[in-house]
Amino acid sequence: MAAWTDRRILDLLSIEQPLLLAPMAGAGLAPLAIAVANAGGLGAIPCSSISVEKATAEVAAFRGAVDGPINLNFFAHRPEAPTAEASARWLERLAPYFEEFGVDASNLPPAGGREPFDEAMCAMVESLRPEVVSFHFGLPDDHLLSRVKATGAVVLSSATTVAEGRWLAERGCDAVIAQGYEAGGHRGNFLTDDMSTQPGIMALVPQLVDALHVPVIAAGAIADGRGMAAALCLGASAVQVGSAYLLADEATSVMVHRQAVREGRDDNTAITNVLTGRPARGVLNRVMRELGPLSGDTLPFPLAGGPLAPLRKVAEARGSGDFQPLWAGQAAVMTREGSAVAITRDIVEVAARLLRV
Repeated sequence: MAAWTDRRILDLLSIEQPLLLAPMAGAGLAPLAIAVANAGGLGAIPCSSISVEKATAEVAAFRGAVDGPINLNFFAHRPEAPTAEASARWLERLAPYFEEFGVDASNLPPAGGREPFDEAMCAMVESLRPEVVSFHFGLPDDHLLSRVKATGAVVLSSATTVAEGRWLAERGCDAVIAQGYEAGGHRGNFLTDDMSTQPGIMALVPQLVDALHVPVIAAGAIADGRGMAAALCLGASAVQVGSAYLLADEATSVMVHRQAVREGRDDNTAITNVLTGRPARGVLNRVMRELGPLSGDTLPFPLAGGPLAPLRKVAEARGSGDFQPLWAGQAAVMTREGSAVAITRDIVEVAARLLRV
């Protein structure tokens, strides 16, 4: 077993290896979390995209298979109600697609599907008592956060800038996840909406390490042992890995998502807000190219995705991912197929060898 010199995250989270599974909504549930935990890392369940009942069942499945800690991840955004003008403008942008694919724009499904941390989710945390609770888009209201901390859970959240990292540490986060600009999925930004100034992982990690008294977890474009070793050399106490598992046997990625990852390159992902209303990195597809990648016409998160749902359904049935999130980071081209246990062990073993631990 590797003798890691920085044990702060290992001891804080009670894990053997300094690797956390990124909570990838739509791509991973209990089987993936179990596999990463069995390899010594920290498994995660993305709870904001599933019901409380589903999340409870996933935690039960994890507990039945693993004697170890689990991370439950939640979104902490503040929902916004769009104006009638904004709704009409977004539907107008999508109208050509509705006509092309024969979608009845007068009978669109309700938007949403990504709920912020609320009373029901907090009660679930109090009941299930996960060892770790993590947030994206900042932190929930103080009274909810206090209840989470009262359970004894370690609290993590993502920062995309040093200012966000300081904000999180000042409000009681036990560790901060440094999300570089390269990372796949939704940006965790909450103090800024300016994507043009977001730092990459090589710049963000050492600056956060210098600025904070809590451990820093590096996230973004870490898909093999070389990336993990580099992040630890920069001062990170651990890494969080997501895209490297998109093709894993235990991942729940749909076929069009898997195919997009298999065809990945260093230059075919982009930050977009046209799929959900918030900036997120994914493989470029038709709707991203034609309406964005970043647009001022989208509805607030997560409402922008509602009208896209019927387009996604039609396109996916044809083997196309042109209207759905294909979240992946800039290193997704390095993603491998096979067991998540083997993927995790390989990342960790290569990093340990490079660092001679």
